[in-house]
Formats: sequence, structure tokens, C-alpha cells
Amino acid sequence: MKLLASVLAFALVAAPAFAATETFNNVSVIDVSCSKKAAANADAHTRECALACAKSGYGILTEDQKFLKFDANGNKEILAQLKASDKADHLRADVTGDVEGTTLKVKSVKLQ
Repeated sequence: MKLLASVLAFALVAAPAFAATETFNNVSVIDVSCSKKAAANADAHTRECALACAKSGYGILTEDQKFLKFDANGNKEILAQLKASDKADHLRADVTGDVEGTTLKVKSVKLQ
């Protein structure tokens, strides 16, 4: 019984270490505040709104309409790119990271 408990405990601790890195290409970037209402037409979500709602954080809308929130590093990187961008809407990016539940631990993000 102790062996089973040890194996299960190890599996829970080690599972994040074995998370596969995923790449999402040409996906919509939306702030968390607007993620539900903007999902129906994500490309119409504006840069102005995304910057105004920056405190809520950011994420992506995957092809299967799942919203994944960025971790702190991803939020910092995409905010800098949004500030430097002159796009009015159609905010899309290529993102690589590890999915942990509904959070994306961003390794790289590039606003298109």
C-alpha cells in the first residue's frame, strides 16, 4: 500500500515535468475580461480594448474554441507587443507553451 501511495505521489509531482509543448499558429489573442463575449467574433476584438483590459491578462482562443489564459510571462510579452503594434483589430499570434489545465505557460509568443 505504501508503494502504491509513493508511486501515485510521484506521478502527481512529475506530471507537469512531462507536459508536452504545444504550438498554436495564427490564433486570436483576447484579454481575459472579453474572452467570453469576444469569442463569437474574436477578430473584431480591438487592440484598444485589449490594452484597456490589460490588468485582466491575456490568452488565446484555440481552433476548437477553447480559451487558454497566459501565465505571467506570456502576459508580459504579449502586452509589450500589443503596445508596439499598430493593428486596430484581428489580433493573432503564434504561441508555443505548455498547457496546464486552462493556463498556457508561454515559452514564446509572436503577434502577427
